[in-house]
Amino acid sequence: MTRWPLPEPMRLALDQARTAAGEGEVPIGAVIVKDGTLIAAAHNQPRTLCDPTAHAEVLAIRAAAAALGQERLEGCDLWVSLEPCAMCAGAIAHARIARVYYAASDPKGGAVEHGARVFDQATCLHRPEVYSGMGESESGELLRGFFRERR
Repeated sequence: MTRWPLPEPMRLALDQARTAAGEGEVPIGAVIVKDGTLIAAAHNQPRTLCDPTAHAEVLAIRAAAAALGQERLEGCDLWVSLEPCAMCAGAIAHARIARVYYAASDPKGGAVEHGARVFDQATCLHRPEVYSGMGESESGELLRGFFRERR
């Protein structure tokens, strides 16, 4: 089986996840790219910021919106190390992200291909293109190792 190198944005998202783990946060990282240019990078920080909404995706969306000076991120791609939860999927839809790439699926908390399946709902305002699996093993190992250390 041939292993292809990870696309640079996913590698950067996984680097952000490693940063989160180093800070004692659940290792999830996200980056936003537009026209091949990195616009924003973030990692989970709910504990650090005492903010339950400080998920990597939300922080990256906030940073990208500020960098671009607009709330709609049309034409932007979000790369994230774990399937987004319902809150993050809602933020992705409201931000009008064009494409979402995520590494590992999350059968417990994910809301894209699992759980609420936010983008499949008739009430969803915007449906990004979704691609999964790139970097899945790296992301999965990061998460398993993080939680193994805490048990």
